[in-house]
Amino acid sequence: MPFSPSLQPAIQLQAIGLVKNQRLQPIDDQWGQEISVIELDTARFKPDSLKGLESFSHLYVLFYMHLVQSPEIVTGARHPRGQKNWPEVGIFAQRAKGRPNQLGLSVCELVGVKDTSITVRGLDAIHETPVLDIKPYFQEFAPRTPVKQPIWVHELMKNYY
Repeated sequence: MPFSPSLQPAIQLQAIGLVKNQRLQPIDDQWGQEISVIELDTARFKPDSLKGLESFSHLYVLFYMHLVQSPEIVTGARHPRGQKNWPEVGIFAQRAKGRPNQLGLSVCELVGVKDTSITVRGLDAIHETPVLDIKPYFQEFAPRTPVKQPIWVHELMKNYY
């Protein structure tokens, strides 16, 4: 059966919090030492929503790239970062910010938890980015087979973190 948007349930997402950091522009590199605080929406979440989170070393953070404008959205193929020396690949074969649903996903180091704030290192989201979800990183969900990726990805990621 072909895809039909009318068969899909209505998707309603609401931010659980906001990123607070010094990064005001979505610059592609040097995220490794970036310290961010995720401040939860205290109207919906109390400190007990984070109970036990401090016992993890890393988190998945799912966020909405709110500054991406419609003309920046890519649905086909392009050269990552516009680099003609890298192959043209489809948007789902890269992690560009101009994604169809503007979703970002990062694995970052958990630095600390206090009340309804989570401090992390290496989150590649800018100041005031809406956070949609947070999950602890479980080693058991890591790949169980060798990871394969093209050479251009190593070049692209050289200075990312």
